[in-house]
Amino acid sequence: MSKDVLGVIKERRSIRSFKSDPLPENALNQILEAARWAPSAGNLQPWELYIVRGEEQKKGLAKAALGQMFLAEAPVVIVVCAVPARSARRYRERGEKLYCIQDTAAATQNILLSATAIGLGACWVGAFDEEGVRRVLGLGLDMKPVALIPLGYPAEKPSPPRRRAIEEIVHYLD
Repeated sequence: MSKDVLGVIKERRSIRSFKSDPLPENALNQILEAARWAPSAGNLQPWELYIVRGEEQKKGLAKAALGQMFLAEAPVVIVVCAVPARSARRYRERGEKLYCIQDTAAATQNILLSATAIGLGACWVGAFDEEGVRRVLGLGLDMKPVALIPLGYPAEKPSPPRRRAIEEIVHYLD
């Protein structure tokens, strides 16, 4: 990955339209490796990643995601799940309710940024019915789906979104 980090961050967009070209296995492996290196509380790595390529499963995920059918059009959907019990063993309720979510969010961001860095498009989808996702993937209650990430070659190039000014979001306390 030859782009500087801030450049990749500024280039990343939520892609909801994908070309039908298949995803090279080495590209997917690079993205999964980036997820694996996300920071996590106590280095517990409380995530599991499900790679969904089957048409029926992708359609099921799209339906569980309140009808966001662009999920079914992507060559691959990565489902990022938290394992709350893994964090709870060390950090009790705070690990179960917060740290595992923060940790999977970091892994999700690594997926999005690494996809952008290698010329792929992705979208962080958080609007979905957890039980519906569990049913599609055959997951138990020990897994908490956190993000659905459609992944592929972008068929669109969205404009940069407006961002609040630094002065609006940063507060110095001296």
